[in-house]
Order: sequence, then structure tokens, then C-alpha cells
Amino acid sequence: MTQLEIARAGKISPEMTAVAEFERLEAEEIRAGIAEGVICIPRNIHHDIPRPRGIGKGLSTKVNANIGTSGDFPNVEDELVKLRVAIEAGADAVMDLSTGGDLAAVRRTVIDNCTVPLGTVPIYETAVRAADGGSVVDMSEDDLFRVIERNATDGVDFLTVHCGITREAIARLQECGRVADVVSRGGAFLVCWMLANGKENPLYSRFDDLLDICRAHDVTLSLGDGFRPGCLADATDRAQIQELIILGELVDRARKAGVQSMVEGPGHVPMNQVITNIQIQKTLCKGAPFYVLGPLVTDVAPGYDHITSAIGGAIAAAAGVDFLCYVTPSEHLGLPGPDEVREGVIAARIAAHAGDIAKGVKGAMEWDREMSVARKKLDWEKQLELCIDPIKFKKFRSERATSAEEVCSMCGKYCAMKVVDEYLHKG
Repeated sequence: MTQLEIARAGKISPEMTAVAEFERLEAEEIRAGIAEGVICIPRNIHHDIPRPRGIGKGLSTKVNANIGTSGDFPNVEDELVKLRVAIEAGADAVMDLSTGGDLAAVRRTVIDNCTVPLGTVPIYETAVRAADGGSVVDMSEDDLFRVIERNATDGVDFLTVHCGITREAIARLQECGRVADVVSRGGAFLVCWMLANGKENPLYSRFDDLLDICRAHDVTLSLGDGFRPGCLADATDRAQIQELIILGELVDRARKAGVQSMVEGPGHVPMNQVITNIQIQKTLCKGAPFYVLGPLVTDVAPGYDHITSAIGGAIAAAAGVDFLCYVTPSEHLGLPGPDEVREGVIAARIAAHAGDIAKGVKGAMEWDREMSVARKKLDWEKQLELCIDPIKFKKFRSERATSAEEVCSMCGKYCAMKVVDEYLHKG
């Protein structure tokens, strides 16, 4: 049985109990949310996850980190370093987006070393295999579903599948006059295949086959946004919303089939449209967990897109987004290294936590209060224990030390809290 089927049967699984303990909630609250389809626990029956995570309504906002080989950097050992860095930095999930090397071997190696939920995008492997023998547009429907099956049997916990790209949606895209057209790699592969072959998207036309695979292995569907905006000028256009309408309908079908699902979202979005995007998704998809890339709120900051995405991510999380995909400083510039992976995870965690405070997630504000008390007491050990990035905390404390250990070198003996404490609380 899938987690959704277990929940609908009125039972509480070990994974639900673990999520409840992490969130400091009652297990029944988790079960009820899963049964309703507003919470999911990505956990393939073939993947042993020491710390399963829940994603959805009423839970802390989760963070995903992307890793993966490319044609120019096909070494899986490099990706294992990034995997370790991402998990140590606090990523709740990881996606393997590999397109270089032996993709099946890379995936299995990553799964064997991944202690958090793992996601993949099966069309990447299908397209790369087809391109090796000719062209991306030569891939077959059966090839795609064979790769999906292998991902599921290998233990992948959630699959990004661009099921909402239909022939009708492509026609709407062609009429939009977009600046950046399609920036989703998986979306681009599908659009090219559909136009070249004159066929409907097999992920849509054979959605029931996809559901059968996911139900057999309890794989969570991450319904991908192949038409997400790749620049501010394309945000919230008809192509994006058309795809989202279709994804909302597919959420209904997945729930009926006992398959957990979440919905992916933008992308590049101006700040004044972020909340609107979340409200539209939550309405059209009946509260399904929402997973967004960023959103990035400006297009002009390459090298700092972990910051542009954290700004949008904080707004999105506060408005009800459940899952943030990190963006690294090297986004739009090149494959991230371990340092960029760490920076991306930390930035996304800050955004997620800021959102959690705004939406009243249990324990979020209490964490900040503890830090404030520790600062008031000049308790540096406690501050280190509570901070999101202890590595940077220790680095700055050691590099910018002061002769008086109880204060920092910014104010030294003129520390406001230390000075005023001598008089404000006298007697």
C-alpha cells in the first residue's frame, strides 16, 4: 500500500509517526493531511530513508538541492561530494539531474549514498540515450516508460514528469510571444519530440500507466512545470496557467489512484506576482503540496541568484509554498561546485524558515527567540548551536576575534547590550 492508501484506511505508518515527531505534531494530523492529498511523504518502498520528511500543509517548508553530472563533468564522485555537502547543510531532499556518463549507474550510486528523499527526471535519461544514437526526437514512448520503471525499481522517491505539456498547451505557448520560450530542459525535450512526431505527450496520454508504476513502488509524482517562466517578462502567462490547469486535473486522478503527488511551479516571477501564483496553484490543484524553483525575482543578478531566489522563496513560503528548490550562485552560469551547493542550500533554508515564521509553523518563532536570548546573554556557544550555518559562524568568530571574548569585534567594549545591561536592570 502507498502512504496515501494507508492514510485513507485510517492507519498510521512508521513514516507518518517519524514526520509527526519531526514537526512536533500529532501523527493523526499527518495521516489526515496525507489522506486529503495536502501532505505527501516521498518514500519509495525500495529506498531506506533514516529521516523521512513530510511536505505540505501545516508543515515546515522543506528545501531541495539539485546535483547531477553533465556531459562536460560526468564524474559521479564529484556529485557524491555535492550530495554529502547538501545533506550536511540541511537539505531535506535531493534531486539527481544527471545528463553525463552512465546515467543508470550514476543514479544507483547516488541512491545508495542518499539518506534523504531522492528525486529524478526520467526524460533526461531517455532523451540522452536517444541523442547518443541520433536525436532527442527519436526516443520512443516505450523507452520513456522503461526508464520510469527502472527509476521506480531502483528506489527513486519522487519523479518529476512534465505531464501538463499537451498539444493544446503548446499551441497556446506559440501564441504567447514569450521572450525565453521554454527553459525547462525536460519540457524542451518533450516539446521538440511532440512537434517532430506530431503526437500527444505520452506522459499525458498514458498517465494511467504512469500511475500504475508509481502506485506499485509508492513513488510520489512531482508534476513538473515544463512551461515555467524563464524570465520576468514571461511570468503568469497563458501557457504557464494552461499547464497548471491540466496539472490540477491530474492531481485529482493521482489521488483517486492512491498515488501521492505534488505540483511544481515557477521560476522567474516579479515580487508582486509571487503570492498570486501560489493562490492560483493552491486553488486549481486543490491544496496539493507546491514545489517551486525560487522564485527568482529579478533576471539581472547572475552570480547572486541564490539571493534573488531566496527573496522570492521567502515570500512564496509565507504565502503557502511547501517545498523550495534551491538555486545556487552559479545558476545561469555553469554547473555548481560543492561551495555553491552549500551556499544554495543555506540561502533556501533561510527563505524557508522566514516563511515558516510568517505562516506560524510550530516551533519556528521559538527558534528565533532562543537565538535572541542567547545573543542577549552573549552566549556564543548557544548561538553556534542554534545558527543555520555553524561553519560560517565559526569562521567569522575566529577570523575577526576581539580581545574580550564575551563580545564581538564589531562594537567591542561598546557592545550595546553589554553597556545598557549595567544600567537598565540595576537594582
